[in-house]
Amino acid sequence: MNETPAPPLLFLFDMDDVLVRYDWMTRMAGLTELTGHDFAELRRRWWDTGNEQRAEAGHYADGDEYLAAFQQAMGCEVPESEWARVRGAAMTELPDRVEAVRIAKQHGRVALLTNNGPLAGRWLHQWVPSLPPLFEEHLDTSSAFGARKPDPDVFRRVLEHHGVPAERTFFADDMPENVAGARSVGITAVLVERDTDLRQAVRTFVSAHETTPVA
Repeated sequence: MNETPAPPLLFLFDMDDVLVRYDWMTRMAGLTELTGHDFAELRRRWWDTGNEQRAEAGHYADGDEYLAAFQQAMGCEVPESEWARVRGAAMTELPDRVEAVRIAKQHGRVALLTNNGPLAGRWLHQWVPSLPPLFEEHLDTSSAFGARKPDPDVFRRVLEHHGVPAERTFFADDMPENVAGARSVGITAVLVERDTDLRQAVRTFVSAHETTPVA
């Protein structure tokens, strides 16, 4: 029986607290300065109402619609550039984790899969400049797939988008529920904790899958 080449490998990476350190409270302090609302009021006006979760699931058609809704909820003008500056200031690149993406790219396609809305999608390339050359056109937010992690649908849609089967796909995330969601559709998923060597996790996946033939 002739063996045909195996499908390519797909490597999916979360962003916050996987490839970058995300300081939520730094962001909230920046938004407090920008809007005049304290932490509790910010939460009440936007996050506690589920608006951010809806944005991550594709509820807002684009970044403009998202920003308009955010401004309405805050009751004040929030310039896009200032919103982006505050979000970006809360992010610090983790070089060893980004190196794991470079290693993965040598063996297949790499793609970002972060729970974020369409406005964040506009600014990812500026927040972490090392990511666009690696992910190229696959610097994706969950909003682009109409669902958010840990919903299994977002993983199914990502697999369909890339045309790669679950058994040939690797996923890294810092949230146990997101890892469980990926595993529920057959993806090899790694929980990223503070001491996780993501580079080694990628290498282990590659060694187990790269040469697997399809009969």
